[in-house]
Amino acid sequence: MNGSASGPGSTVCRATLHRAIAASAMGNATEWFDYGIYSYGVIYISVALFPGDVGEAVLFALATFAISFLVRPLGGIFWGSLGDRFGRKSVLVLTILLMSGATLSIGLIPSYDNIGLWAPLLLIVLRMVQGFSTGGEYGGAATFMAEYAPDEHRGFYGSFLEVGTLSGFSLGALLMLTFSLLLGDEAMRAWGWRIPFLVAAPMGLVGMYLRSRIEDTPVFRAHEAASRIKPSPGVAALVRRHWRPMMVVGGLVVALNVINYTLLSYMPTYLQRRIGLSPDEALAVPLIGMLFMMPFLPFAGGLSDRIGRRAMWYVSLIGLLLLVTPLYMLMGTGLAGACLGFILLGLLYVPQLATISATFPAMFPTSVRFAGFASAYNISTSIFGGTAPAVSSGLITVTDNELMPAYYMMATCLVGLAALHFTPETAGRSLYDDPFAQ
Repeated sequence: MNGSASGPGSTVCRATLHRAIAASAMGNATEWFDYGIYSYGVIYISVALFPGDVGEAVLFALATFAISFLVRPLGGIFWGSLGDRFGRKSVLVLTILLMSGATLSIGLIPSYDNIGLWAPLLLIVLRMVQGFSTGGEYGGAATFMAEYAPDEHRGFYGSFLEVGTLSGFSLGALLMLTFSLLLGDEAMRAWGWRIPFLVAAPMGLVGMYLRSRIEDTPVFRAHEAASRIKPSPGVAALVRRHWRPMMVVGGLVVALNVINYTLLSYMPTYLQRRIGLSPDEALAVPLIGMLFMMPFLPFAGGLSDRIGRRAMWYVSLIGLLLLVTPLYMLMGTGLAGACLGFILLGLLYVPQLATISATFPAMFPTSVRFAGFASAYNISTSIFGGTAPAVSSGLITVTDNELMPAYYMMATCLVGLAALHFTPETAGRSLYDDPFAQ
């Protein structure tokens, strides 16, 4: 492997490293907590805030989920440029406050019966605020994590960012499921769906506290001391100078996030409306699957430090390409088949999920790492990731084929494999290296 195996992260004491991991993961958990409660409560939210029958309201709610992704590239460019100029820490404190505040506010929107079209309009505005803040949150958290971790263990430590992802999502799912069981369908539709949104406020405050108590990353501070940070290049200059890593990251993210949002965001709706599971069963299946996935994330991240990131991605993409359709067919057999099928799909996805923050930030030099990664990641996510639930649902409606989400996932795996061919190996490489310059 090229480059040093002992970057600045190696000189950080273990306690500081653990605080940095917690600060990064908490923000990611807050972000995905929102996705969890929105995705798992979409039936209730749609009935409360949208007009029309249940089918039309759910489609509107899924479209609103996608709308928030339209502003993510703007957020990535805006926050990424600030993060490369002024530091990762200050940006991450602001994004987690915006994100948690918007999530809290969604739980306070009056119903459609009370304020009419203002209800869905307010939801759209708040989802766009979330999308704008998330555009900087994930890229910043992954960059922060990568720049704190030792080069030789970046995969292992970076995987805990995704433990935060699944923890936040699982917490959102668990809250929705618990209140659904305790309150019943009628109360959930009337007011119970709001309660999980209110939990975002304390989560955001905890995340802000953790981030405010830690220094900026060793890599950024070293770069700042050596070069006296200059303004980040504009979008045109960023693309012109770093188009190769941006194209590679964008291609990998097509596969990564179509799989991600199909499995984690769309699956409860799919299992309930298309497979015929009860609302509680449809919430329980992905929750069980995510709990199975979480212990394997650090293992997969650590394994990528030894055998490389590319090998992990090849195993995941090829495995999904071959097995996603049979596993979807298994999920269609009932509750037990749905649980087993989701668990196996989730485990096939783990090698990608566990290595995101170790793979993508290392493709960019320090001076543009935040902006380059966040821009490429969010452009691809806004086009393919956020639209995955609506596209999957629409394909089923047009074709009357319940396996269309599986076929769509297979197509994106082919895109990911094409991008992986041009991906340099970054395992063990110093973040001071530029893998595309060699």
